[in-house]
Amino acid sequence: MNLYEIAILFDPDLEVDLDKATEKVEKILTDNGGKITNVENWGKRKLAYQIKKHDQAIYVFYTVEIPGENVRKVEGVLNITDEIVRFLITRPDLKAIAKAEAAKALKAEQAAKHGDREEKDEEEE
Repeated sequence: MNLYEIAILFDPDLEVDLDKATEKVEKILTDNGGKITNVENWGKRKLAYQIKKHDQAIYVFYTVEIPGENVRKVEGVLNITDEIVRFLITRPDLKAIAKAEAAKALKAEQAAKHGDREEKDEEEE
């Protein structure tokens, strides 16, 4: 099982019936041996350029564990799904994510130490 991030742009006219479209996509993923670990709905956003005569789309991001050999099947089914304007399937760079989180934690630790120094300086004055 490999970890994949799937970005799906849904037709903006589906704003009312978005639940049906997301259920359909989730069924496609689970039917192909996938396990959905996270879903983020960013809502309706303006597109950088028109896609299929749409200026806006509903952005939904999935984090999925799925066997590598089933990714082509998922791509094929998503490609012919009417509700989807565009999609992108990528493998996240786990090393880069871990490095960024470590740097963020280090920065927070340094900020906390720096904050303690300022409090001591204020007490001395």
